[in-house]
Amino acid sequence: MAGILIIAHTPLASALQVAARHAFPEAAAQVEALDVLPNVPLSETEAQARLLLQRVLDHSRGASGAMRPEALILTDVFGATPSNLAQRLADGSSVKVITGANVPMLWRTLNYAHEPLDMLVARALAGGSQGVMQIATSRPQNQAYKPGNDQDHHHHQQ
Repeated sequence: MAGILIIAHTPLASALQVAARHAFPEAAAQVEALDVLPNVPLSETEAQARLLLQRVLDHSRGASGAMRPEALILTDVFGATPSNLAQRLADGSSVKVITGANVPMLWRTLNYAHEPLDMLVARALAGGSQGVMQIATSRPQNQAYKPGNDQDHHHHQQ
């Protein structure tokens, strides 16, 4: 079972961690978050990220009994400090990075966290991209009108 480390501009990483724990309370120990603050030296932030990554890897080892612990790092914006920091932590085999983190990506990742890391990356990318869409601003025309609390029954449906 891969662990998840979220590295993002403050307060996004913590907010995503809260969303993860809301939908998957059993995954609390599996998800760590690092909010990157604007005035903290990069060396200090990197040291903190390395500690959190080790915690995620240790949890991954304990949860699955795997010989090789795995972690997926999610970041918010490619090319920004969190993404660049995550790239320094990744080894390409047991620690991989995905940028563009969003809630659908995170929830899909947690839903399939038991899968091998390469499959988990594919699931996360699919969840992230499939969770982004334009939705209609009005009810589809083929749905019947169901009155709400309008006691006078003034229907202004067109």
